[in-house]
Amino acid sequence: MAITEGNLSLGHRSSNPHASHRSPDRCRKASGFEATDEVLIEAIARGERDAMERLYARHHVRVFRFAVRLTGNAVLAEDIVSEVFLSVWRQAAGFKAKSNVSTWLYAITRNKSVSAIRLRHEPLDDVAASGIEDSADNPEVAADKNSRDVILRRCLSRLSALHREVIDLVYYHEKSVDEVAETIGAPAGTVKTRMFYARRQLQDLLAAAGVAGG
Repeated sequence: MAITEGNLSLGHRSSNPHASHRSPDRCRKASGFEATDEVLIEAIARGERDAMERLYARHHVRVFRFAVRLTGNAVLAEDIVSEVFLSVWRQAAGFKAKSNVSTWLYAITRNKSVSAIRLRHEPLDDVAASGIEDSADNPEVAADKNSRDVILRRCLSRLSALHREVIDLVYYHEKSVDEVAETIGAPAGTVKTRMFYARRQLQDLLAAAGVAGG
């Protein structure tokens, strides 16, 4: 499903790892000022498509990775990415600055992924998700991901869906416990409990795989 509202033409840009694309850096901002996510959301709420393109360029790979890990289906994840950013375009005026924009994006992604999972149950492809190229990765980081990260994600895929989700948000998206709680709609105490058991199981799995210091 492509983003189709009006002229909003971001959906044709694949979030897949081998699709190279860059959005124009044309968002209105003060001279020399790199627009924050919050500034972009304010601009999107005013209907500025340049801001939408910049927010998409900044976040679509990570949104795609999260959707892949939740659904296990790259094609479905592409659809979810389009739906997420279409929702952002429609709902930007209602964004509450009490949470980070990225936390809001992951919450939307999770909700849409959960809805999709209810209709389609397919194997999770964590290894494929880990190989998705991110423009923020330098060559050294990319090379390292081809070794330790592959093993890590294989171990991660053996956790339960609930435990895998909190580990993914904390370690791969650098979310706090409170932000994870907001994203998944659970109390912070529940997130802490899941993190405790998830870490313990993941450490055991990594040790069995020969990776020290899980």
